[in-house]
Amino acid sequence: MNELEALTEEQRSQLLKVRRRVIESIGKNMDLYGITLSIGYLYGNMYFNREPVTLDEMSQTMGMSKTSMSTGMRTLHDLKMINKVWGKGSRKDLYEVVPDWHQNFVDYFSIKWRKAVEQNMSALKRSLKEVDELMVQYETDLSMKQLLESDKEKIQEALAYYRWLDRLIDSFETGEIYEFIPKEE
Repeated sequence: MNELEALTEEQRSQLLKVRRRVIESIGKNMDLYGITLSIGYLYGNMYFNREPVTLDEMSQTMGMSKTSMSTGMRTLHDLKMINKVWGKGSRKDLYEVVPDWHQNFVDYFSIKWRKAVEQNMSALKRSLKEVDELMVQYETDLSMKQLLESDKEKIQEALAYYRWLDRLIDSFETGEIYEFIPKEE
Protein backbone atom coordinates (compact mmCIF):
# COMPACT_ATOMS: atom_id res chain seq x y z
CA MET A 1 0.00 0.00 0.00
CA ASN A 2 1.28 3.44 -0.97
CA GLU A 3 1.91 5.57 2.13
CA LEU A 4 -0.31 8.36 0.75
CA GLU A 5 -3.24 5.98 0.22
CA ALA A 6 -3.58 5.57 4.00
CA LEU A 7 -4.31 9.29 4.39
CA THR A 8 -7.63 11.07 4.07
CA GLU A 9 -8.14 13.21 0.98
CA GLU A 10 -7.65 16.38 3.07
CA GLN A 11 -4.45 15.06 4.68
CA ARG A 12 -3.07 14.01 1.30
CA SER A 13 -3.92 17.42 -0.19
CA GLN A 14 -2.23 19.29 2.67
CA LEU A 15 0.86 17.10 2.57
CA LEU A 16 1.21 17.35 -1.21
CA LYS A 17 0.86 21.15 -1.05
CA VAL A 18 3.75 21.36 1.41
CA ARG A 19 5.85 18.91 -0.62
CA ARG A 20 5.10 20.75 -3.87
CA ARG A 21 6.45 24.00 -2.39
CA VAL A 22 9.68 22.25 -1.31
CA ILE A 23 10.01 20.51 -4.69
CA GLU A 24 9.56 23.82 -6.53
CA SER A 25 12.17 25.41 -4.27
CA ILE A 26 14.62 22.57 -4.94
CA GLY A 27 13.98 22.83 -8.68
CA LYS A 28 14.54 26.60 -8.74
CA ASN A 29 17.68 26.29 -6.64
CA MET A 30 19.14 23.63 -8.91
CA ASP A 31 18.19 25.72 -11.95
CA LEU A 32 20.41 28.52 -10.56
CA TYR A 33 23.33 26.09 -10.71
CA GLY A 34 22.75 25.10 -14.31
CA ILE A 35 20.62 22.00 -13.82
CA THR A 36 17.33 22.13 -15.68
CA LEU A 37 14.20 22.88 -13.72
CA SER A 38 12.68 19.52 -14.68
CA ILE A 39 15.70 17.62 -13.34
CA GLY A 40 15.46 19.72 -10.17
CA TYR A 41 11.81 18.73 -9.85
CA LEU A 42 12.77 15.11 -10.45
CA TYR A 43 15.28 15.23 -7.61
CA GLY A 44 12.72 17.00 -5.40
CA ASN A 45 10.10 14.34 -6.06
CA MET A 46 12.57 11.55 -5.41
CA TYR A 47 13.68 13.27 -2.20
CA PHE A 48 10.31 12.56 -0.61
CA ASN A 49 10.21 8.87 -1.62
CA ARG A 50 10.98 6.50 1.22
CA GLU A 51 11.74 3.61 -1.10
CA PRO A 52 13.84 3.35 -4.26
CA VAL A 53 11.87 3.98 -7.48
CA THR A 54 12.01 2.82 -11.09
CA LEU A 55 12.09 4.99 -14.19
CA ASP A 56 8.51 3.94 -14.91
CA GLU A 57 7.30 5.01 -11.47
CA MET A 58 8.98 8.42 -11.70
CA SER A 59 7.80 8.87 -15.28
CA GLN A 60 4.23 8.28 -14.15
CA THR A 61 4.57 10.52 -11.06
CA MET A 62 5.96 13.42 -13.05
CA GLY A 63 4.12 12.92 -16.31
CA MET A 64 7.37 12.85 -18.28
CA SER A 65 8.31 10.53 -21.10
CA LYS A 66 10.51 7.57 -20.26
CA THR A 67 13.25 9.02 -22.49
CA SER A 68 13.23 12.35 -20.62
CA MET A 69 13.10 10.51 -17.33
CA SER A 70 16.08 8.36 -18.32
CA THR A 71 18.08 11.46 -19.26
CA GLY A 72 17.18 13.13 -15.98
CA MET A 73 18.09 10.08 -13.93
CA ARG A 74 21.40 9.74 -15.79
CA THR A 75 22.20 13.41 -15.10
CA LEU A 76 21.41 13.05 -11.39
CA HIS A 77 23.42 9.83 -11.24
CA ASP A 78 26.41 11.46 -12.98
CA LEU A 79 26.21 14.30 -10.45
CA LYS A 80 26.18 11.71 -7.64
CA MET A 81 22.81 12.98 -6.39
CA ILE A 82 21.10 9.60 -6.79
CA ASN A 83 22.30 6.03 -6.57
CA LYS A 84 21.30 2.99 -8.53
CA VAL A 85 20.38 0.30 -6.01
CA TRP A 86 19.51 -3.37 -6.09
CA GLY A 87 15.98 -4.42 -5.20
CA LYS A 88 15.09 -7.98 -4.30
CA GLY A 89 12.79 -9.50 -6.91
CA SER A 90 13.02 -6.51 -9.27
CA ARG A 91 14.56 -6.77 -12.71
CA LYS A 92 14.29 -3.02 -13.28
CA ASP A 93 16.85 -0.46 -12.18
CA LEU A 94 15.93 1.21 -8.91
CA TYR A 95 17.10 4.65 -7.88
CA GLU A 96 17.24 6.47 -4.58
CA VAL A 97 18.26 9.96 -3.56
CA VAL A 98 21.51 10.66 -1.82
CA PRO A 99 19.94 12.70 1.00
CA ASP A 100 23.15 14.45 2.12
CA TRP A 101 22.74 17.93 0.66
CA HIS A 102 26.22 18.94 1.77
CA GLN A 103 27.72 16.04 -0.17
CA ASN A 104 25.50 16.80 -3.17
CA PHE A 105 26.79 20.38 -3.20
CA VAL A 106 30.41 19.23 -2.85
CA ASP A 107 30.09 16.62 -5.60
CA TYR A 108 28.31 18.96 -8.02
CA PHE A 109 30.65 21.90 -7.62
CA SER A 110 33.79 19.78 -7.41
CA ILE A 111 32.94 18.20 -10.76
CA LYS A 112 32.18 21.55 -12.40
CA TRP A 113 35.01 23.54 -10.82
CA ARG A 114 37.65 20.85 -11.33
CA LYS A 115 36.84 20.70 -15.05
CA ALA A 116 37.00 24.50 -15.36
CA VAL A 117 40.26 24.70 -13.41
CA GLU A 118 41.92 22.06 -15.61
CA GLN A 119 40.78 23.72 -18.85
CA ASN A 120 41.74 27.23 -17.77
CA MET A 121 45.11 26.25 -16.29
CA SER A 122 45.97 24.38 -19.47
CA ALA A 123 45.17 27.45 -21.59
CA LEU A 124 47.09 29.75 -19.25
CA LYS A 125 50.18 27.50 -19.20
CA ARG A 126 50.12 27.29 -22.99
CA SER A 127 49.89 31.08 -23.17
CA LEU A 128 52.68 31.53 -20.64
CA LYS A 129 54.94 29.31 -22.73
CA GLU A 130 54.12 31.37 -25.84
CA VAL A 131 54.84 34.63 -23.96
CA ASP A 132 58.22 33.23 -22.90
CA GLU A 133 58.99 32.31 -26.52
CA LEU A 134 57.97 35.78 -27.69
CA MET A 135 60.18 37.37 -25.03
CA VAL A 136 63.17 35.56 -26.50
CA GLN A 137 62.12 36.55 -30.03
CA TYR A 138 61.66 40.23 -29.10
CA GLU A 139 64.51 40.46 -26.61
CA THR A 140 65.81 43.71 -28.10
CA ASP A 141 62.40 45.37 -28.65
CA LEU A 142 61.90 47.22 -25.35
CA SER A 143 58.22 48.20 -25.86
CA MET A 144 57.20 44.67 -26.91
CA LYS A 145 59.21 43.17 -24.06
CA GLN A 146 57.44 45.43 -21.53
CA LEU A 147 54.04 44.39 -22.86
CA LEU A 148 55.01 40.73 -22.70
CA GLU A 149 56.30 41.09 -19.13
CA SER A 150 53.02 42.74 -18.12
CA ASP A 151 51.03 39.95 -19.79
CA LYS A 152 53.21 37.31 -18.14
CA GLU A 153 52.51 38.85 -14.73
CA LYS A 154 48.74 38.82 -15.37
CA ILE A 155 48.83 35.21 -16.53
CA GLN A 156 50.80 34.23 -13.42
CA GLU A 157 48.18 36.00 -11.24
CA ALA A 158 45.45 34.00 -12.98
CA LEU A 159 47.40 30.76 -12.44
CA ALA A 160 47.75 31.60 -8.74
CA TYR A 161 43.96 32.03 -8.56
CA TYR A 162 43.35 28.63 -10.19
CA ARG A 163 45.84 26.94 -7.85
CA TRP A 164 43.88 28.48 -4.94
CA LEU A 165 40.60 27.29 -6.44
CA ASP A 166 42.10 23.80 -6.81
CA ARG A 167 42.98 23.82 -3.09
CA LEU A 168 39.43 25.02 -2.28
CA ILE A 169 38.02 22.09 -4.26
CA ASP A 170 40.35 19.75 -2.35
CA SER A 171 39.04 21.17 0.95
CA PHE A 172 35.48 20.39 -0.14
CA GLU A 173 36.34 16.87 -1.24
CA THR A 174 38.29 16.04 1.93
CA GLY A 175 35.72 17.69 4.21
CA GLU A 176 38.33 20.12 5.56
CA ILE A 177 36.00 23.00 4.66
CA TYR A 178 33.73 21.95 7.52
CA GLU A 179 36.48 22.81 10.00
CA PHE A 180 36.06 26.43 8.94
CA ILE A 181 32.34 26.42 8.22
CA PRO A 182 30.77 23.60 10.24
CA LYS A 183 27.59 21.86 9.14
CA GLU A 184 24.51 22.59 11.21
CA GLU A 185 23.24 19.56 13.08
